Amino acid sequence: MCGIAGWVAFDGDLTDHLPVVDAMTASMGERGPDASGTWVRRHVALGHRRLAVIDLPGGVQPMRARTDSGVVALTFSGEVYNFRELRAELERRGHRFETRSDTEVVLRGYLEWGEDVAARLTGMYAFGLWDERVGKLVLVRDRVGVKPLYYHRTADGILFGSEPKAILANPAFERVVDVDCLRELVGFTKAPGWSLWRGMSEVEPGTVVTVDRSGLRHRTYWRLETKPHHDDLATTVGRVGELFGDAVRGQTVSDVPQCVLLSGGLDSSAVTAVAGAELAGRGEKVRTFSVDFAGYEENFTPDELRETPDSPFVRAVAEHVGSLHRDIVLDSRALADPALRRAVVAARDMPIGLGDIDSSMHLLFRAIREECTVALSGEFADELFGGYAWFHHEAARDADTFPWLAFSNAYTGDRTEMLRPDLRDRLDIGAYVADEYATAVKAVEHLDHEDALERRMRTSTHLHVTRLVRAMLDRKDRMSMAVGLEVRVPFADHRLIEYVYNAPWSMKAVGGREKSLLRTAVTSLLPSSVTERVKSPYPSTQDSGYALELQRQAKDVLAERDSGVFAVFDADWVRTAVALDPAAVTGRLRTGLERVLDLHHWIDLYRPELRLD
Repeated sequence: MCGIAGWVAFDGDLTDHLPVVDAMTASMGERGPDASGTWVRRHVALGHRRLAVIDLPGGVQPMRARTDSGVVALTFSGEVYNFRELRAELERRGHRFETRSDTEVVLRGYLEWGEDVAARLTGMYAFGLWDERVGKLVLVRDRVGVKPLYYHRTADGILFGSEPKAILANPAFERVVDVDCLRELVGFTKAPGWSLWRGMSEVEPGTVVTVDRSGLRHRTYWRLETKPHHDDLATTVGRVGELFGDAVRGQTVSDVPQCVLLSGGLDSSAVTAVAGAELAGRGEKVRTFSVDFAGYEENFTPDELRETPDSPFVRAVAEHVGSLHRDIVLDSRALADPALRRAVVAARDMPIGLGDIDSSMHLLFRAIREECTVALSGEFADELFGGYAWFHHEAARDADTFPWLAFSNAYTGDRTEMLRPDLRDRLDIGAYVADEYATAVKAVEHLDHEDALERRMRTSTHLHVTRLVRAMLDRKDRMSMAVGLEVRVPFADHRLIEYVYNAPWSMKAVGGREKSLLRTAVTSLLPSSVTERVKSPYPSTQDSGYALELQRQAKDVLAERDSGVFAVFDADWVRTAVALDPAAVTGRLRTGLERVLDLHHWIDLYRPELRLD
């Protein structure tokens, strides 16, 4: 796992801009703490920050291959899980390797298959490749978007990077955020290609972008396709177990210490069980980590989202699997630390995140990184198997909008209520979301025999797998890579996705139970208490002391003269929120204060030009 950056200028001489190239690369130092490298020619510069995971001495980048017609250079981020099989095939075709790295497999794969190498890779990856033979840059992103990749078109070429901060480090980019940029930040539809910054775009998952003197072109090499499902329930359960097991086992390849993120939920527990068995076969014990809050279990109060604390289920799985387990216990003072919030905002490059959930995840990953470099996660299962509450909530399910926006509880509702009224009118979030929803549902293919419920649930699953999960993956990547931790996502294996997506909803919700298909497939691996547990989201602190500290910090923002925060947020809304009893600052109120503070740090860190008229 690494950070990549690059610059192509067909009419310029980049050898005169080495400090800028170095700055772009250095901006992602946390993504790659082990090594830094740049490769610069007149019209192209590639940068790389390395987190060494496979072939520690041999995977140095940018990596080059010399041919009779010119150099081909690669800057690569991520992991290719089938690199050994591809390497063997390339060796049969006459290629000779100098390293054991998956990076060299990608490079020589391109020499053999050109851009079509993308379709042969299984893994999570984003890379930029310069082909000197034809004067072309190739950008590739993995099928579902586990690894991020952004770009900005310039007058004579392109800038690109794993994160926006790499592009922002180039003075040629104007740091402008306008109303169009803000609509998606507030609307939360995860529009394809969106970036907060005007003129910057995200390379869409499953896409190859090529840039040469004639312009920029996009080609989709993978998309979620609708196909008939012919297997009965028993066969489907067995096949899901096989595909899931293969994915987990394939992702335990590492030359550095690894672990599993264990929450005690079905998804992470299943990953733990399979990884534990695989590592036991190698004579190793699986390591597991979980996050908890001081006094959380003893003082837990059930709410709309969480019926139980995680700890009893975490202990049950750790004991069942025999893992080497460690609880990372946090308190509200650590979560409310302004320095932590600032670090989280810097990691995400965005002013609106998930509050204490992001902060606690950052602290969790920081603690894990002291002992491990790679972690496996249960991310993607809820979106694929129908785990979220709104999959099973009739009003949210049947609404003609994104289900996660239609679902209503104490934490959801009007996402614009804390905005300045004039800005709220200009954004017109309702119209924006409606347009994005109409565009999203047009991309869903249906089978002729599907009934109304099946069509609705196929649409919903498609929206989750091609929209919502990308936001969740981006969050997980940013929080982990900010401390140099590589998080792998077995449920994001494209072969598992393709199979489960086309299984009928009746198999995924047997008896109306969420994730019943996955539940049945892994039931023999886990304690019954875990397989019967109701879905519970990532934990959030219930300590009112956290809300009190949010109020105190928000008062400081209110006291600032001419704060840019109030070009976006309504100062009267903030005054009302900080005057409440801290015990009443829950749900949307707490989220709103967190966003005020996020925006405050983001403006100070990035110095954006806000054009909101």
